[in-house]
Amino acid sequence: MDWPKVGLLALLHACWESVAQGLPTPCLRLFRRLRVLGPRLAGRPALGAEPVECREPARPSANAFLPVLFTGVLMLPPAAAALVALPSALTGAAAAPRVLRRLWNAAQFALAAWVASALFHLLDGPRLLLGARYPVALLPPLAAVLTFCLVSSVLVAGIRWLAERRPPVELVPGALTGLGLPAVAHALGGLMMAVLWQGPYGAFAAVLALLPLSVSAWVFAQGHRERVAHQATVEALVQAVEIKDAYTRGHSERVGRAAVLMAGQLGITGERLRTLHFAGTLHDVGKLGVATELLRRNGPLTEAERRAVEVHPEYGHELVRGIDFLGEAHGGILHHHERMDGRGYPHGLAGARIPEFARIIAVADAFDSMTSTRSYRRGRPVPEAVTELRRCEGTQFDPVMVQALVTAVQRHGWQPAPPMDGEQPPEVPDIPLGVPEPVTRSAAGGSR
Repeated sequence: MDWPKVGLLALLHACWESVAQGLPTPCLRLFRRLRVLGPRLAGRPALGAEPVECREPARPSANAFLPVLFTGVLMLPPAAAALVALPSALTGAAAAPRVLRRLWNAAQFALAAWVASALFHLLDGPRLLLGARYPVALLPPLAAVLTFCLVSSVLVAGIRWLAERRPPVELVPGALTGLGLPAVAHALGGLMMAVLWQGPYGAFAAVLALLPLSVSAWVFAQGHRERVAHQATVEALVQAVEIKDAYTRGHSERVGRAAVLMAGQLGITGERLRTLHFAGTLHDVGKLGVATELLRRNGPLTEAERRAVEVHPEYGHELVRGIDFLGEAHGGILHHHERMDGRGYPHGLAGARIPEFARIIAVADAFDSMTSTRSYRRGRPVPEAVTELRRCEGTQFDPVMVQALVTAVQRHGWQPAPPMDGEQPPEVPDIPLGVPEPVTRSAAGGSR
């Protein structure tokens, strides 16, 4: 065991790992406090964190700095290569339960490094690397790196399957992302370090080779922190809405989740999927500008009160207009109460003139509103809500979006929101399906 080399690699990995990790931002810490204190100030229990469907797929070492680990795989025997990641994994940042997650991270990287190094030695990689007979010498390192990523991906997919009980087919795409271009780039960095380390300038030249990779890791970390800050900003705004309107507790998250499920049927992926989730989650943020008494009213509103509530899409658009990362979500927030026949609000758009995100959110919003129990009516069973959406196709809702929701619900299921803690189902009579609200241009199902 070459302990000096193991110690130096472990130290380098710990130092560069701290750069690669996206640490919590002040915005995220503020949101976490608001998540706990906000409901208490409003006189109700703190909100539990609901699962969010729109997240980046878990992949091995999403924020890990792999070149140093790969260097250990290429330069050390299997047992020594497995030790390189342990100090950083056992002491680094981790979500609760911290001890368990740190042990898991350490075991994941140690096992992946051991298997990769064993394969590298089995393919006679050290001899080929020292002889520098390229391109033949590149084959064992490439096989070792692919093995490292594959073992780590399988471990991540396995633990997610045990924790979430999701179908393995849904976990495969996320696991395979660990075999993409970032892993190849890190592998080349590890190979360069190993070759330079064994040259005339030794470890000093290998450390210098990390500098350009460090810049790329820092840029990646900045992007990760920015994404975390975006998510925290959205969730803080939603929390403010739910503090003001207790009866729509969880509605925003469910609309965002339904929109993401619909997106899976519509072929919306990548950054647009993330933006759509933001749009669905923030669609009612304009309620911050509506009188609380109107939002909590038990029963239908008068014409004047209805007009006051109908301004909330414009309020919401004004609130988020300066948030650049929302992009296409702006149109979804502003126009989610438009109708296909042009009788919606605030601008009376019709058909294809309504932004795609707005047409998606309109269906998701109405569906969750109909299946949720409110203070003034009972929630509808999912089949009845689907029947109502079908009835309003072409007039209120886009038929393509309705079909996307129906297919998504059939494939993934839907759990309607239960009544709030301690709240009994309302005793008021059920409102028959299809009966419009007091304002004729607002037909079945939407949230007021």
